[in-house]
Amino acid sequence: CFRLLCSLLLPALFLSGVLCVCLVLLLCGVRLWIQRKKRLSSAGRDGKRPLLVAFFHPYCNAGGGGERVLWCAIRTLQKKYRNVTCVVYTGDRDATGEEIVEGAFRRFNIKLIHPVKFVFLEKRFLVEASLYPHFTLLGQSLGSVFLGWEALLKCVPDIYIDSMGYAFTIPLFKYLGGCRVGCYVHYPTISTDMLSVVRNQDTRFNNAAFITSSPVFSKLKLVYYYFFAFMYGLVGSCSDVVMVNSSWTLNHILSLWKAGACTSVVYPPCDVQAFLDIPLEVEKSTSEYSIVSVSQFRPEKDHPLQIRAFAKLLKEKRVGQQPSLKLILIGGCRNQKDEERVNKLKCLCEELGVSDDVVFRINIPFEELKRHLAEATIGLHTMWNEHFGIGVVECMAAGTIILAHNSGGPKLDIVVRHEGHVTGFLAEDEDSYAETMAYIFSLPPEKRLEIRENARRSVHRFSDQHFEDAFLSSVEPLFK
Repeated sequence: CFRLLCSLLLPALFLSGVLCVCLVLLLCGVRLWIQRKKRLSSAGRDGKRPLLVAFFHPYCNAGGGGERVLWCAIRTLQKKYRNVTCVVYTGDRDATGEEIVEGAFRRFNIKLIHPVKFVFLEKRFLVEASLYPHFTLLGQSLGSVFLGWEALLKCVPDIYIDSMGYAFTIPLFKYLGGCRVGCYVHYPTISTDMLSVVRNQDTRFNNAAFITSSPVFSKLKLVYYYFFAFMYGLVGSCSDVVMVNSSWTLNHILSLWKAGACTSVVYPPCDVQAFLDIPLEVEKSTSEYSIVSVSQFRPEKDHPLQIRAFAKLLKEKRVGQQPSLKLILIGGCRNQKDEERVNKLKCLCEELGVSDDVVFRINIPFEELKRHLAEATIGLHTMWNEHFGIGVVECMAAGTIILAHNSGGPKLDIVVRHEGHVTGFLAEDEDSYAETMAYIFSLPPEKRLEIRENARRSVHRFSDQHFEDAFLSSVEPLFK
């Protein structure tokens, strides 16, 4: 028996060793080929090859907060470094580079100093969540490796920055591309909170009821999550520079990536300046007060909680002698699924008897958004563990009294005391949201004005200038 074991084991070990050596030689050969390709790339007008800084952002034309970070980062580098050419890897093949840059200026009022080189990718479908109905995290991550490989073959940069959360591309560019690598993490692909949700068998939008009701499925999903978290930590730890958008994200990344020495918080640039021209003054008597929610109609934003809390507020008549109330839900619909979600929310309003008091405003222009925020008394936010909360900052800058979820970025970074003064309120469930809204409406107008002024003063921490300073300080090691 021992002889048989040895006769099988020794050849297997030898074969494994040979395969490992072949794999190493293959990877070394690929790296040398890519480096040769990089050296043969064209030089600049002065005969010197410009420093190529590439941003991996497959959805750069989406127009969200992540895209604002991208364009601000590029503009910041163009201000600081002369011999730098910024490259954007994108899958937005339905628009030209000029149209994308024009869109960034139109949406964010960000004007770039120099042109940007766009590398258009054909395999973006590999990172679409819809392609992986099961094992979505793993499928998208493996898909990002193939998409990253396409990007690397089309353009080999000197510095690579993943600005959209595709951490599995980082070792590809570092070890095969020979690049200095960094990343800006908006939201960890997997978090310790996600592990605890599965471990505790909690039903949420990313943990279906059929899994939570089955101990076997829950155990299997937990094993899968732990395996993925280990792999995610492994690839993330390859980064030379790690930037995160909030204290909440920082805690999770430090726990998973173990890269504290090169990790720093860089708050995203919020367009607070656009809201500071809204005048703050003591509210005049009016026949109607409004509560405004600003967020995309996605499941994690938890709009049903807003509607239920509002219905409870009206039902219990906690507003005393106050005039009528309106809940205005402002947000973007990206696709048919979002539109179906809005229809379900309207059905919930009918079920709770508040249809006449809830208004839906979808994909509205910026000026209309400003008008609603200027007229609102309360800004409402209900997402559990929002990684940062740009919408929360904008509500505070506009002068609404923010009522956000007692978790994530709002709890740790945004709705915190400023110079010892209250800047807003936090809640967790239907009852606490209804109670806090009632309390806010019970305050004298002068007290509400004081809170609004404190909030507005506090959001200067999230301006473009603060982002530029923190971003340059963080990426400086990549340019040495």
